[in-house]
Amino acid sequence: MIFVFDAGRALPFLIGAFLAAAAISFVLTPIVRRRAVRHGVVDRPNHRRVNTRPVPRSGGLAIAAAFLGVSVVVVLLNLQFRWIRLPPLLESGDVVALLAGAAAAAILGALDDLLDLRARWQLLGQLGLAFGAVALGIGINQVNNPFGAGTIPFEGVLATAITVLWIVGMINSVNFIDGLDGLSSGIGLIAALTLGVISLTTQVAGGQPFVALLCFAFAGSLLGFLRWNFHPASIFPGTSGTMFIGYTLAVLSILGSAKVAVALLVLGIPIIDAFWIIVRRLFAGRSPFTPDRGHIHHRLLDLGLSHRQTVVLIYGICAGLGVLSLVLTGANQVYAFGGVFVGTGILLLLLAWGGGDGALEAETYEADARGDARR
Repeated sequence: MIFVFDAGRALPFLIGAFLAAAAISFVLTPIVRRRAVRHGVVDRPNHRRVNTRPVPRSGGLAIAAAFLGVSVVVVLLNLQFRWIRLPPLLESGDVVALLAGAAAAAILGALDDLLDLRARWQLLGQLGLAFGAVALGIGINQVNNPFGAGTIPFEGVLATAITVLWIVGMINSVNFIDGLDGLSSGIGLIAALTLGVISLTTQVAGGQPFVALLCFAFAGSLLGFLRWNFHPASIFPGTSGTMFIGYTLAVLSILGSAKVAVALLVLGIPIIDAFWIIVRRLFAGRSPFTPDRGHIHHRLLDLGLSHRQTVVLIYGICAGLGVLSLVLTGANQVYAFGGVFVGTGILLLLLAWGGGDGALEAETYEADARGDARR
């Protein structure tokens, strides 16, 4: 891993954006919490949730406000003073897609927090976000060739389909993993820092300090929120948070030059967990959005780990995968993801056998048609 020549020059701005976003998120989260309680936007305990007391949600609004506020300021200042160089492949539409799309994702998620939208409406909104991003110029146009040198290009309809699948898949992966206090926000923090660090290296199109700046601002907003979201949480991110985190990570991993393999690896646990959960539910003849106890964090709890132990263990795995993504290059990142994919599948199968199948059945939960498998 080799850092680009201007990484040191960008470092003070990265730290400043990180701290500013963290401070804003830290201050805004209790305000959002009080508003959520006032309007009855809370997760109430029942046999399908882990929380044992009413906890307000919509914490994602605080994360979004912090990230968007800091990002808009640094983008405008950088346009004026040119402190950090812009990647040659970064267009103005890409930045608009990131910021406007992230704001739209938070708003759409807040509507679900307030109105309990059905799964089909959430999916329709996610597709709208993804196609909107593509229309503004976001696209996965190539990936490293895992079978040889060079890259595999994507064009036209295929590039659009892969990009839409990536954004919608990332949103739902974050939503599915949001089952314990601090889990989705902590994983998002690790992923944002990893994307930020690798954007400062020669691995990514000669370095992208400006993209790193946005990644660090995003990481700061998650850290400020995590103070209130870690167990025992006083607020949940809600759908506003999971949709915002998922969309922002998806677009940041594409911005300037695709870092999809890095995101695949560092977010391997939530992505693979979501994949195997959907496959198992479909094979069982159920909707992929039917809630159950098949997620990896549920199975770890059933093994006897405490709430905090489970979350910290998954943090550690994601951090380890993040470090791996920094030291591996090109196709090796894809091979590593393949190994994690198979290993996680085997682990989930063993955990399911060890705990018995009854705990995985939908009948252990209230029947609903919403796509909320979070708690």
